[in-house]
Amino acid sequence: MTSNVILMALVPVFFVLLLGYSAGRFRIVDNGHVEGLNALVMDFALPASLFAATASAPHDGITGQAPVFLVFGVTMLVIYAGWYWFERSLLAVTRSDAAVQALTVGFPNLAGVGLPILSTVLGPAGVVPVAVALATGSILVSPLTLVIAEISASKVRGTEAPASPVLTAIRRAFAKPVVWAPALGVAFSLSGLKLDPLVHACLVLIGNAAAGVALFLTGLVLSAQSLRIDWRVIAATGAADILRPLLAVAIVYGFHLGPDVAKTAILLAALPSGFFGILFAVNYRLDSATVGSMVIASTGFSVVTLAIAIATLFPH
Repeated sequence: MTSNVILMALVPVFFVLLLGYSAGRFRIVDNGHVEGLNALVMDFALPASLFAATASAPHDGITGQAPVFLVFGVTMLVIYAGWYWFERSLLAVTRSDAAVQALTVGFPNLAGVGLPILSTVLGPAGVVPVAVALATGSILVSPLTLVIAEISASKVRGTEAPASPVLTAIRRAFAKPVVWAPALGVAFSLSGLKLDPLVHACLVLIGNAAAGVALFLTGLVLSAQSLRIDWRVIAATGAADILRPLLAVAIVYGFHLGPDVAKTAILLAALPSGFFGILFAVNYRLDSATVGSMVIASTGFSVVTLAIAIATLFPH
C-alpha cells in the first residue's frame, strides 16, 4: 500500500520534470527563454489554483494552517541564515551570490514538486498548505534576497540603492499574483463569504494547468544549467533534502503540534530546492552555474528522501 502511494506521488512528478528537461536538452522548446511559461505558471495558473483552493476552504481549514506557517517560516529562515553565514564567513562569497544560494537551499520547489505531491498524498486539501507555504516563502525569504541583490547591484553599477530597499522589495513581492492571490483567498474564506460556483469553475480550469506546467518549466529551466558536482553542491543538497526536513521535525516536536499538521509541515520541508534562485541569479548576472547544480542535485536526490519521507509520514 505504501509503495503504491510513493509511486503515485513521485513517478508522475519526475516523469513530467524529465519531459521538460528532455524538451530543453533536445531544443524542442527554447530553454533560454522561459519567460512566457514562467508568466503562465506564476502569474495565472498557480495564483488561480491557490485562490480557488483557499477561498473555498472552510474557516477552520484556514486557521488550522497557522502552525504550518510557523514551522515552515522558521525552518526556511534558519536554513537561509545558516547557509548565508556559511557562504559569507567561510568561503568569502559575495553578498548577492550568498543570498541567492541561501534562497535556493532554504526555499523548496513548492509550485513544481510540492503541489502535485501534496495533492496526491493529501487529496484536494493538499493545495491549501502549499498555498500557505508558498506565501510564507514569498513574504519572508524572497524579499530578503531581493533587498541584498538590489543593494549589491547598485554598488556594482556605482549608483545609489533605493531609499528604502526593504519596503521596495516587500512592495515588489506583494505585487506578484502568486503572493496576493492566496492571501486574498484566505481573507475571503475567513470573512465567511462563499465563492460563486461559476467563478470557482473558471479559476479551477486555468488552475489545473499549474502543477503540470510548473513541473515542465522546472525541467526546462534545469536543462539550461550545467551540472557541476563539488563539495559545495553536495553540502547544499544535504542541507536542502536532509537538514531542512530534520529541522522541521525538531520544530514540530518543540511546539508539540498535532500529527496532521506536523506531517504536512515536514513533507513540505522535505521538498527539493526550488528554481527561484536560478531566476534571481540569471536576472542579476550571478553564479547561476552553482545554483543550477544545487537545484539539479537536490531534485535528483529527493527521489530517495521524498520516498523515505512519504513512507515514514504516511505509511497507510
